[in-house]
Order: sequence, then C-alpha cells, then structure tokens
Amino acid sequence: MNLDGVGIWSSPLRYGDAGEAAEAAAELDELGFTALWIPDVGGPVLDSVRNLLGATKQAIVATGILNMWMHEPADVAAAHAEFTGEYGPRFLLGLGISHAPLIDQKGPGTYKKPLATTRAFLDGLDAAPTPVPADSRVLAALGPKMLQLAADRTRGAHPYLVTPDHTATARETLGAGPLLAPEQTAIFASDREEARAIGVKWLTGYLAMPNYANNLRRLGFTDDDLSSVSDRLFDALIAWGDEQAILSRIDEHRSAGADHVCVQVLQADFKGFPREQWRRLAAALGQN
Repeated sequence: MNLDGVGIWSSPLRYGDAGEAAEAAAELDELGFTALWIPDVGGPVLDSVRNLLGATKQAIVATGILNMWMHEPADVAAAHAEFTGEYGPRFLLGLGISHAPLIDQKGPGTYKKPLATTRAFLDGLDAAPTPVPADSRVLAALGPKMLQLAADRTRGAHPYLVTPDHTATARETLGAGPLLAPEQTAIFASDREEARAIGVKWLTGYLAMPNYANNLRRLGFTDDDLSSVSDRLFDALIAWGDEQAILSRIDEHRSAGADHVCVQVLQADFKGFPREQWRRLAAALGQN
C-alpha cells in the first residue's frame, strides 16, 4: 500500500453523483494521485468506497474518516476483507471519533470518552473473524493522546484542518515510523478577497467544532482568531493562490514530517467536482 506522494481529499467523491464520482476517481487515478480520501457524516460510506475502488486501478481509497459512532466494528471488518479480496490491498480504513455537537444531535450525552471509545472500536476490529490489520487503518488524531494511540494501534495518523506546525508536533509525538498524512485545504484564487469569499463560510463550520477549535488554540491561535476567521488563521489553514503557493504548502508539511499530504481543493460550488483544479495540481506536481 503505497502512501507516498499526494492524495486528494474530496467530499464530492463521497456525496456527489456516484457515476460522476467514479469517472472523476478514474481520472484522478490516471493523473497519479496516490490516494483518494472521503468523509463520513452518516450514510453508506462503504458503498462509496466500493464505487471508488471499482473505478480505479492503483489509487488507495481511504476514509477520512469513517465515523466510529455510526458503524459496528464487525461490519466494517467484513467490508474491509471483502474489498481487499476483490480489489487488493487498496482500502485504507481511516477512523475518527467525530465531534460532540454532531453526535449528540440524535441523543444528548452519546459522545463521551473518545479515547476509550476508539480503543474499544479497535478492539472490535481486532476481534472480528477477519480482523483489519493495524497497517491498514489510521486514526484522525489531533491531540497527543490520540496521536500516541494511532502510533500504538494503527499505521499512523490522518490529522484534518491542521497547519505545518501541527505536522511537526504530530511527527514528534508519533516518532519516526508511523504514517503521517495531514489534510491540506487549497483554493486556486487570484487574490485574498476571492479566496476568503470561497473559504470563510466553509471554515466557520469547522471552527465551531470543539476538537478543531481546541487544537488550534494549542497551536497558539486565539478566540478572536477563531470567531473572526482572521487572516492569520485563514492563511495558516488554507493554502491559496496559484499552483506554486499550494506546492509550497505541501512542501512545508513534508519538511515538517508528513509522509503523504491529502489536498482538499475548494471551489465556489462546494458540491461540484473541481476537476480542472485537480488537473492543474497534477500538472504542477509533474504527474501528467
């Protein structure tokens, strides 16, 4: 399972039209992106994994992340075994604990003991009739305790909404061996006004989630930065500009210790497939 290079993190690949998602995934595979990452906030995420695996030949398909509150370990392990048997070792199971405001919407008080819940889910994967191997799973880890659990029980960590400074801290916590695959949001834009017009609304929703907000505070950002989406915070979290600006941010993560960088390209239509921007990124990376 080759996880060097650059991957694509994409919500439309998960929630867009399945036929168009398959077509886009096939092109991304041909463009040389080594992994396709998709989110999970409910619904048949494993059906989307199958769709993307069937459309590609080489790219790894990864959940970024599969929500542990919404799935049973035995079912996930069975699907992993089925996909591996059919498509080879190309399904990377990214697991995440999500956020209390989302999980508690359906049952107040459901979200609790994130570390213990994560350990129990991993135990369930290990106890399944066909276990999910540790090197075929990663954790969406931000803080030191979850990062350490990622190092101990999985292939590594997939931090989301982070900066190169966080990547450096995560590498120090993980040590030299485990995989570190941070997500990096990017916007092709000619100026700050254009970039903020696309990114601020998207970013605001994430900043309302305690896990992300607390992680950013650990990195030195203030409550004012978060509430106003300051330029300082915006620039730290979103790489915007031309191809060189985005490549420079990817290089910053690599220099800080990342093995693989998952680039999430935003455009004005969040639900659309940014295929032209993906092509531009592939060309800049020398992949086509």
